[in-house]
Amino acid sequence: MPGPPTFKELFRDCRRTAIHLEARDAYMKSDAAFIDWKAGKSINPAERWGAWHSIVSEAVSRGVEVRRARIVSMPVSEYIRFEYDVTEGLNIAAGEDVRWLARRNATDIALPGNDFWLFDSRLVLVNHFDGEGENMEAELTDAPEVAKLCESAFEAVWKRGTPHVEFQTV
Repeated sequence: MPGPPTFKELFRDCRRTAIHLEARDAYMKSDAAFIDWKAGKSINPAERWGAWHSIVSEAVSRGVEVRRARIVSMPVSEYIRFEYDVTEGLNIAAGEDVRWLARRNATDIALPGNDFWLFDSRLVLVNHFDGEGENMEAELTDAPEVAKLCESAFEAVWKRGTPHVEFQTV
């Protein structure tokens, strides 16, 4: 029996939209890129995450709109400063549009309990993390009520979010 689809397969099969909502203040602190960044080492995002860049840029070249919204506490955590620093060279360079929303401005938005990707308004990839932000597992669902909640939450965050080029981390 085949396993869940890879990001490459999900993006390959995507036709219109791929949206991603992130709502944690830290992820995978054991990630080598984060450790290097903390140590002051220079990071070339397109080189470090070349496979991701290829997956997203290929989808964008086919006309898929890829958007990412991040809900963050202010002032931002060290990990979010890292994400902010690599966003231009990684996400935006690949063709993603990225917005940031201060958590205090999201209080009245009904949000799912987990980060997620939503593909073509119908297929949800739910990301499960442990308390330290380490990736545990992904869950795939095409349940219409889950897709509707995720899309509604994302669009509400997107509407209030600040474009990456305008966002201040302090």
